[in-house]
Amino acid sequence: MQSEFFPFIIEDQVVGYTHNRFASHLRKYDDVFIYSENNGGRFGSHLKLNSKLKTADERTRVVGEVIKCLGEEDLIPGIRNELYPVTSTFGSPIFFSLERAAAPYFGIKAYGVHMNGYVEKDGQKFLWIGKRSQVKPTYPGMLDHLVAGGLPHGIACGENIIKECEEEAGIPRSISNRARPVGAVSYMDINGFSYKRDVLFCYDLKLPEDFVPKNQDGEVESFQLIPVAHVANVIRRTGFFKPNCSLVIIDFLFRHGYICPEYFGYLDLLQSLRSGDCS
Repeated sequence: MQSEFFPFIIEDQVVGYTHNRFASHLRKYDDVFIYSENNGGRFGSHLKLNSKLKTADERTRVVGEVIKCLGEEDLIPGIRNELYPVTSTFGSPIFFSLERAAAPYFGIKAYGVHMNGYVEKDGQKFLWIGKRSQVKPTYPGMLDHLVAGGLPHGIACGENIIKECEEEAGIPRSISNRARPVGAVSYMDINGFSYKRDVLFCYDLKLPEDFVPKNQDGEVESFQLIPVAHVANVIRRTGFFKPNCSLVIIDFLFRHGYICPEYFGYLDLLQSLRSGDCS
């Protein structure tokens, strides 16, 4: 399926991948996008921005106008009016900012923060699990983390997790500032014209036994406190969880000793948690 995509190039850097049929919708916007056939060069066939677009602000503005048109044609559903930075690697210079819903259609790297909120009672660990609202445009009604969100332009991971804690679970800063960064997982997923290349920064937060989350933004239907071992069985036996949440919870299971080296496939599973381009 990767062979159906070709590179999206900015300033001689590969920043994404675009499906050849999706790219055909961009050719009429030749004042913004330029398609180059394979001429034996370094990148082969590829998509790039018009060289007249010099600054990040200018690129953001004109690409945004194209995305708006594509959204009106239902070629990019679920426009959110939230911008993601377009970079070659995390922390490198930003070439421009792109509408979040368009990110997988241009195959850019997208970053997020996911937090395992857990409680210890009588020597046993429990995870707070959310159920997504039925009106969410993506994965409605599926199980989710206590707190998770994309990493938009202009906010650091730590500050973003504190913001999401308040919005999604009503966790005050006095508690959320104890969230510990514990690593990252990465994955790739192709579905039609969409090519997701995501890196999720993982956090753990040990919560007080008497804390009860309360959603503030209407995106979560309910919360439930579930024993970690039971959560593991739900992931193993069902498809109830939003898929990328399963990766972050499996990472939690490794780090907290619920998955042991004696288990068949231990190293394969561990390695698969970073199967995407983790950069």
